[in-house]
Amino acid sequence: MIRDLEFRRTAGSPPGLELVNLAELDRRARNHGNDPYAPLRPAFHQLVAVRSGSLTVSVDFTTHTLDAGSWLWIRPGQVQRWGRDLPASDGVVVAFPAGFPDAATVAAAFARPPYAPGPVRPAGTDAEGLRRALDHLRYEYDAMAQLPLESHVQALRHLLAVLLLRLAKARGAAPDAPASNQAFRRFHAAVERDFAVTRRVEDYAAALGYSPRTLTRATTAATGMSAKRYIDERVVLEAKRELAHSGLPATAIAARLGFTDPSDFTKFFRQRTGTTPAAFRQQAAGA
Repeated sequence: MIRDLEFRRTAGSPPGLELVNLAELDRRARNHGNDPYAPLRPAFHQLVAVRSGSLTVSVDFTTHTLDAGSWLWIRPGQVQRWGRDLPASDGVVVAFPAGFPDAATVAAAFARPPYAPGPVRPAGTDAEGLRRALDHLRYEYDAMAQLPLESHVQALRHLLAVLLLRLAKARGAAPDAPASNQAFRRFHAAVERDFAVTRRVEDYAAALGYSPRTLTRATTAATGMSAKRYIDERVVLEAKRELAHSGLPATAIAARLGFTDPSDFTKFFRQRTGTTPAAFRQQAAGA
């Protein structure tokens, strides 16, 4: 089964932020009763920075090999699997819940959907700026006793903002445009909540107070796909997660995703992936 992980503060660490060396993650996970190499679905952000050597990590069926200087942003809800090279890795994970950065940082750092995929390998001044931002964050993180707790947390929040803004620049993200982006963000949140309840654009439009056409325009501008396809892709992603990482029969997965007839689920999945649920599960098991 996919193990859901909530943000857990380590004793003696400040609230809202965790910095963990990659080489310590294996031991830390096992201390919490987790298998670090099993499918995990954290409900918090993780910035993975590799200092030297390399690290492999799979995020929603894409395996990334991170080399020295690489950064990867794993978002809440994504299913990840660390590679077996984790204990020998040299780097750090910056973990924080969605509510820790302030709203202005979230907007300016492009932390909203659609999320930029894959790792980034900054160079030049971008790499140096990220290195310095991370070093300063680490220094303040380790110096909790030097400030009152509230001031310490505020300092960490501001330093995390610097790191996120630096990472956004290194990725080359463009500013939020469109008022249509607000419509898309609301649509994205509604789909995340209700994709197993309804796959009809009209239902989301009515719930959000938009026309179906407005949602389709906003979604196309943000993602390049129609609102209907966006919903269907989200259902397919969850189906793949369950088929690959859980032992549930396809009929149970179909019911969890809102299909009253398992044959409708099979038809839906085959039309959008070119294969059946059973064939996908077999392929994933052999990967």
